[in-house]
Amino acid sequence: MSTERRAPLDRRRVADTALRLLNEVGLDGLTLRAIARELDVKAPALYWHFKDKQALLDEMATEMYRRMVADTHLDPADTWQDRLRKANHGLRAALLGYRDGAKVFSGSRFTGTDHAPEMEANLRVLTEAGFTLAQAAVIGATANAYTIGFVTEEQGVQPLPGERREGYDVEERARLLADFPLSAAAGREIFTDYGSRFEEGLEIVIAGIEARYKSAL
Repeated sequence: MSTERRAPLDRRRVADTALRLLNEVGLDGLTLRAIARELDVKAPALYWHFKDKQALLDEMATEMYRRMVADTHLDPADTWQDRLRKANHGLRAALLGYRDGAKVFSGSRFTGTDHAPEMEANLRVLTEAGFTLAQAAVIGATANAYTIGFVTEEQGVQPLPGERREGYDVEERARLLADFPLSAAAGREIFTDYGSRFEEGLEIVIAGIEARYKSAL
């Protein structure tokens, strides 16, 4: 049980408890009933704060974002490429901090304006580099989607760092695909060294932005 059970029940405390429980049970096992049990309250008490599970996921995503940017100091000297790299490396690290973190974050809506200062600063870096606001918005959303999608797949194989889901043994996969040597060998590239692959993919995204909008730069 939570050691904070005597503290007032509010949205942030519920979200904090849900994020802690997420690492134990994963998104599928995260129910309002389980969270209520952890908080030592009855499940209906949570409905005063969240109308349904999606509303709770929205608050959890918001809390994840708050923690991600809590100690972030944006450098006004950043190029737009620097800013994309920093923002998306930071996002990946934040999502990897929780089992199914990318699934929680994906499709959720922030419940406040905590994201606005960083979003405004990032859009400013991009527009001052020569992109239109429409282009800057697409660039930010595209890089964000790449990161969330990448981590969703990464956590499908490694739910938490050092933990590997059954069925993703690269050598066993290679044996099963022995008649398809290229596909067999590709497993070592697809299912290992996620840090390097994320880095390479992000650089591809940045290079693609430069190629697509080179006339704006």
